[in-house]
Amino acid sequence: MNVRRAVLAVMCLLVSVGSAFAQPRVDPLNMYERVIAIVPMVGNGTAAEPYRPAYAPLAADLDATGLKGVMGFAAVVSDDRNFALIELVARDRAVFAKILADTAIQTFLKGRDKRSDAEAAFLNLKKNFSIGHFGVIVP
Repeated sequence: MNVRRAVLAVMCLLVSVGSAFAQPRVDPLNMYERVIAIVPMVGNGTAAEPYRPAYAPLAADLDATGLKGVMGFAAVVSDDRNFALIELVARDRAVFAKILADTAIQTFLKGRDKRSDAEAAFLNLKKNFSIGHFGVIVP
């Protein structure tokens, strides 16, 4: 009788462990903290001050470990080249405090706003834009 209980306990344990490994992976576009913003283009186009979207980090500012803040970003420039839609990715939402506090730009925070709202706002600046082809995947 004790053998039967031991076998039953082992079987239950194996079934539980097996189901834990069967969990689906998180979509990479939903990992980490993310903010989407419509920002102006800044810079004069020189090496010292490149023409780029405001708040977009330079390559030297990015850190794969996220210790410096932004882990990655994506950007699409508007048709008139005066604005850009950017997505910034970080491990901690506190990294976005400055951009979220800027009332001169439109920001969309994952978990608070819909991606479709960002797409609708940016469609006024770029024809035929689809947010389905936009985003950054950080390993």
